[in-house]
Amino acid sequence: MKLSRKFVNDYVDIDVDINTLADDMTGIGNEYDSCGQLIPATNLVIGEVISCLPHPDSDHLHVCKVNVGKEILNIVCGAPNVREGIKVIVALAGAHLPGGEIKKGVIRGQESNGMLCSIEELGLEHKFLTEKDINGIHELSLDAPVGEDPIKYMELDDEVIDFELTSNRGDLLSILGMAYEIGALYNKKVKDIDLSFKENNEDINEQFSLDIKTSNCPLFLVKKVKNVTIKESPLFIKNRLIASGIRPINNVVDISNYVMLETGQPLHYYDADRLGNKIIVRMANDEEKLTTLDNVERTLSNNDIVIATDKEAVGLAGVMGGLTTEIENDTVNIIIESAIFDATSIRKTSKKVLRSEASSRFEKGLDPKRTYMAMLRSCHLLEKYADATIVGGLVEYNTLNIEDKKIDITFDKINKVLGINIPNQEIISILERLGFSVKNNNDYITVTVPTRRIDISIQEDLIEEVGRIYGIDKIQGKELVLPVKPGNSNKNNRIIRNKLASLGLNEVLSYSLIAEPEVHKFTNDTFEHIKVLDPMSEDRNTLRYSLIPSLLNIYNYNKARNKKDISIYEIGKGFYKKDGHYYEESKLAVLMTGEYASGLYSIKVDFYVIKGILEELLDYLGYNNRYSLVVSDIPNELHPGVAATINVSGENVGMIGKIHPNVTKDDIYVMEINLDKLLAFKVKRMQYKELSKYPAISRDMAFVVKKNILASDIISIIKKTCGKLLVDVSVFDVYEGENVGHDEKSIALNLTFQDQNRTLSDEEVMDLFNKAIKEVESKLNAVLRDK
Repeated sequence: MKLSRKFVNDYVDIDVDINTLADDMTGIGNEYDSCGQLIPATNLVIGEVISCLPHPDSDHLHVCKVNVGKEILNIVCGAPNVREGIKVIVALAGAHLPGGEIKKGVIRGQESNGMLCSIEELGLEHKFLTEKDINGIHELSLDAPVGEDPIKYMELDDEVIDFELTSNRGDLLSILGMAYEIGALYNKKVKDIDLSFKENNEDINEQFSLDIKTSNCPLFLVKKVKNVTIKESPLFIKNRLIASGIRPINNVVDISNYVMLETGQPLHYYDADRLGNKIIVRMANDEEKLTTLDNVERTLSNNDIVIATDKEAVGLAGVMGGLTTEIENDTVNIIIESAIFDATSIRKTSKKVLRSEASSRFEKGLDPKRTYMAMLRSCHLLEKYADATIVGGLVEYNTLNIEDKKIDITFDKINKVLGINIPNQEIISILERLGFSVKNNNDYITVTVPTRRIDISIQEDLIEEVGRIYGIDKIQGKELVLPVKPGNSNKNNRIIRNKLASLGLNEVLSYSLIAEPEVHKFTNDTFEHIKVLDPMSEDRNTLRYSLIPSLLNIYNYNKARNKKDISIYEIGKGFYKKDGHYYEESKLAVLMTGEYASGLYSIKVDFYVIKGILEELLDYLGYNNRYSLVVSDIPNELHPGVAATINVSGENVGMIGKIHPNVTKDDIYVMEINLDKLLAFKVKRMQYKELSKYPAISRDMAFVVKKNILASDIISIIKKTCGKLLVDVSVFDVYEGENVGHDEKSIALNLTFQDQNRTLSDEEVMDLFNKAIKEVESKLNAVLRDK
């Protein structure tokens, strides 16, 4: 909603600057996007071209002498319409325009001390320009005073705040709604709107009929005006429309838009002679055709509300009128429509067809009293500025209750909910400043809320109004009365975050929405994906199942900025639908590539690095000796030879591996764990034991085995054979090359033996060591390498 200061000042006196107004409105819950002058240009004057000669060194430039009041300037201009005798807008040297600063200079040998401007060069949008303005500089009236401010002369010295309103405040999509809000803010009275006009002796009900055939139209008003004169609008109407972002067209069309901005109630004008003597409001037929005012043929469905005659649809209700009954330069008689349509229906139609100023207001709900007000205001302005004769009577269809709402509430409840103590009289004053009437019943008050505030219906709504107008910044912080102790919410997540941070990984937060083709990647699970009904874009139209696509997007973003060493993780939700039910699961995803730095050393990321991160995390969480990596059920997006599923206590809880070269040529390693499944396994309280005082003995062994043998198979046999004296076993080398067969590989392991209570002898260590070798050789058909 663009708020014109001049427009709203017609109804409430504003005695603060525009920036203060914007900040104060934000303080009561109405945030704004931008604030400033309608025309941001500076150092402009009205000038008169007293001579205009062709540039001696150009076929399109002119050398002009321009009287700017205090002096005559030499200015070079390339506009085709520049000529002697016209009044123009001159940007003097030092002027700041949206395109930059104007400086003195020399153009092809001729001195130039400023610029003759078009309206567009001053910062006005292209849609507001006349054909003359598009093709050249702006020409002012011959009575324009030389040396004065051209912006004030054209009455474009307005200021505009572009508000970002919440969806429940449809009343603020109007100048009157804003006036009431500002009036409450500064304790100012809102002026009455002029609704006066004269009617002739005719009765529209004898000439015109209305047939409502759908419950999606609870209120519809029709009035007729005759003998209108189509001409240019008064300057104040045009400028207020421009400040509000609407292009002026002619006086009749402009009045309909002006009243919509003023009251918040969209209107529609029909050429009465083209429309006929009857309006039917109904649901469209499937595949019904309608050519709208933008000359586009629309194909409708039975979910769209249309305005029709007995022959055809002539308008798409709440969105846009039809081309066949539009107001044209030869229009003489007009039918005025002021109505309320079902907000949900209008929303669906506007999303499919077109979002318009009218539809945005219908979608948020309208005040039925303003529907009547807008009709009367429209007649007043048409009579005054279009020479219209107003036909007597009103065709009316109304099924709505237009009585104001009454809400009873106690002062005590207001103060208790807000946590402060506002005096009773101040509460009453705040509510009255909002335009509500208040009856004090001693123990409680009865607040009458006008229908324009459709967002207020319960006591809590009133309490919110009191709180925001009183001022949230006035509510002082207090110490908590009740004792507080830390909760267990997200305790495990904090533990995981701390551990991964200590391992050198960085946490990221990404969108839960991804592109639909990405949702079934990095998983073999079967589920229905959940698509958003109204996505921000096609790249963000589906709730993710796996977090890995999100991490890949972050990787690609960093890679494009030459960041190659990436170790990141995210804890987030995965979403899916199954058997008609919706689910969400907590997941942990890790992505690593490039160099991994931990402590004082840096190594290239490979499978064993990310596997080490996994083992450190699972051990830290208490799952030591309960997990394993199993080569099965590998998603297609992971390299089948460098990937595995993560198994805890016999159940698959995640996956780990290198991303398949078909997905990316980069060496990227990922893992993902379903935290809901993992943390469902109970673990015992972590126990600590004293480090052994006795030395450890380390031995190495290497086996040549078939390529399908896993290192975990060898480790499992070694652990069972060596028992408790074996405190660690790890793989330190895997070799495939000339010294082994083409279908074989060499796996080298390091074994560490230690006892808590004594020093081990070499003999007993070697005894266990040799037993382990024999078990591996016999069970896996392995061959011990001797070199």
